[in-house]
Amino acid sequence: MTRGTVYGGGTPPVRLHPRHVRDRQFSAVGFGRRGLDPREVRRFLHRVALELAALNQEVARLGEENARVKRALREWHSAQTQRREP
Repeated sequence: MTRGTVYGGGTPPVRLHPRHVRDRQFSAVGFGRRGLDPREVRRFLHRVALELAALNQEVARLGEENARVKRALREWHSAQTQRREP
């Protein structure tokens, strides 16, 4: 993700996808300096990417289920309206 304001003008933020997490690169730390273990960072990013993928699949599944339920409700409502008309 890029740095900048979350709220306000400019382009809207890009939705985070698993590939953004997997492909994220961190600056290397020079010898003798404090920093993060690159393997640990990569393991964590991979875990986050897997969770994002699972959440995105669940959101898609729920969207499809929502559409199915709305369709069924419209059909039921139409059938009830037709039954009541003389």
